[in-house]
Amino acid sequence: MSLDTARNPAEATATDSAPTERPAPAKGAGLGVLLALLATVVWSGSFVVARALHDTVPPVQAAFWRWIVALVAVAPLAARETWRQRHLIRRHLRFLALAALLGITVYNTLVNQAGTATSAGNMGMIMAASPVLMALFARLGGNRLGPRRTTGMLVACAGVLLLVSKGSLAPDLATGDLWVMAAALCFASYSALLKRRPAELGGLAFLFTTFALGALVLLPAYGISLAVQGGFEPTTGTVGPLVYVGVLSSAVAFFAWNKAVTLIGAARAGIVYYLQPVCVALLSYALLGERFGLLGGASTVLILGGVAMSSAPQGLSGGSRSDRPWPSASLGQGEPPDKLRP
Repeated sequence: MSLDTARNPAEATATDSAPTERPAPAKGAGLGVLLALLATVVWSGSFVVARALHDTVPPVQAAFWRWIVALVAVAPLAARETWRQRHLIRRHLRFLALAALLGITVYNTLVNQAGTATSAGNMGMIMAASPVLMALFARLGGNRLGPRRTTGMLVACAGVLLLVSKGSLAPDLATGDLWVMAAALCFASYSALLKRRPAELGGLAFLFTTFALGALVLLPAYGISLAVQGGFEPTTGTVGPLVYVGVLSSAVAFFAWNKAVTLIGAARAGIVYYLQPVCVALLSYALLGERFGLLGGASTVLILGGVAMSSAPQGLSGGSRSDRPWPSASLGQGEPPDKLRP
């Protein structure tokens, strides 16, 4: 099975027009939204950590230790499954290496780098652009988004733009903002790539392998950072945040996000991800003293409204079939949720 795995033949012949999304079970769709929300809230704290550590832990070193901690956290649960599926992992090694490069090595390092030059609030705001890219990738892949979901995405996007521009038609983006934009592209690419994840590859084995590959790729850069910048002092103020991003933001949030994408697709999970700038703004205000004014409040209304519009259950919204939750076949395997391993 390769990156070019075909869709289920039954799906391919169902219609001569653009593929129409099949409804997923309501229970699976609701769980997918909740898991995407859990990952979003936990990840919001990562931006606060990146900003808080910007003058104590070099970005590459923070990224490297994050994944080492994550490996230790998931090893008791994932080691046996990873060993059992070692032949499957070897068969899909190129796919796993690409996923690790985008979602583990590059994405997190770019976020840490951005934390040295912009606020946690700005990082959360700009990263909320990722769902736009996720939806674009999904549309290019032939999937219909539906009018309700598209409208919700545009409303939420308007809220993000209002936050970033501060109401100005010519926003002044800092260098850190550009780093975050690059991170958003990496994260959207990673989420779109999850559609091709082999269904027979267990979720824990997938996480453990990508964490290990991501840390391995970071190792040379970590050595260079140590030689050039020196190490950091292991104190409560440095180790504690690294444990948070290693255990919660990595092991827990990545597992939740990957399962959410399996259940509802990258585009719909991406809509829930629009809540991130709101969470980051609240956390950065409480922990770092970054202000959240009236403009932020207006943007929050737009973002939450867009999320609610796009993620509301089918029975409450009365939307069309193409508005319904993305099927588990978005992984390209055509398997129902109960046949997909977590």
